[in-house]
Amino acid sequence: MELYLIKALNGLTTGALYAMTAFGLTFILGMLNIPNFAHGALFALGAYFGFTVLGLTGSFWLALILAPLLMGFIGAALERGLAQRLYGDNPENETYILLVLFATAIILQEVIILIWGASGQSALPPPSLLGAVDLGPIFFPKYRLFILGITVVVIGLCWILIERTYYGALIKAAIDKREMVMLLGYDIRILFAVSFAIGTMLAALAGVLSLPVRGVQPFIGMDILALSFVIVVVGGLGNLYGAIFAGLLIGLVQEFATLIHPLAPWISVYAVMMLVLLVRPTGLFGSR
Repeated sequence: MELYLIKALNGLTTGALYAMTAFGLTFILGMLNIPNFAHGALFALGAYFGFTVLGLTGSFWLALILAPLLMGFIGAALERGLAQRLYGDNPENETYILLVLFATAIILQEVIILIWGASGQSALPPPSLLGAVDLGPIFFPKYRLFILGITVVVIGLCWILIERTYYGALIKAAIDKREMVMLLGYDIRILFAVSFAIGTMLAALAGVLSLPVRGVQPFIGMDILALSFVIVVVGGLGNLYGAIFAGLLIGLVQEFATLIHPLAPWISVYAVMMLVLLVRPTGLFGSR
């Protein structure tokens, strides 16, 4: 019984990181209607920025704040400097944007290797989060519980932003009726840039949080990108809350699959995606 409880909590912790990353990817996908192929590389770059800030200041909390903020500026610059230049009425432009974002992911991966090297990096949790908490039948690491808590807070803040603010109303309107928002006099390009920045910040935050749990290495971006797209497909394209549920589900599936075979987690992820697509092609919460 204790083993299954530990597996469930570990799966929820991993799933929380997946959910936060996929939430950011879905945010960009829903707003721009374009899958961000550079999302995994931005996750990795955010983790490396966090590792650098931690090394320079010795403060994990400072790394947790500064790295996502810096990545938010980089995400906005990426959208304004590259993707936005290709917007237009030509349907082929979507293909160009996909190619540009994919090329950006490869470039960022090589930049990471040039700056930080090809070996992986990791970090310890802050002293206040070292050790374990007595949950009755088991002891569970404080830091993993912190990840669950901060994920709930961040997703809650995103919900408030989307559902209870003026900017959130503009985002939802721009997703459904982009031309109408433009006719009302709003600069849709600013909305795009801010949305891309928010999605990038969520990926970077998940990257920094994963440092003490999984560490980071230059090629983790491709793994995270693949997992994020699986989660987006399982949850439903463009459905933010479906991405949260699917992220937690994939985390649990991966963790319990280790009981079968060490290589089973990756197989199980794609098996879940295939099963969902066979039963419900739009995803669990998708409508298109």
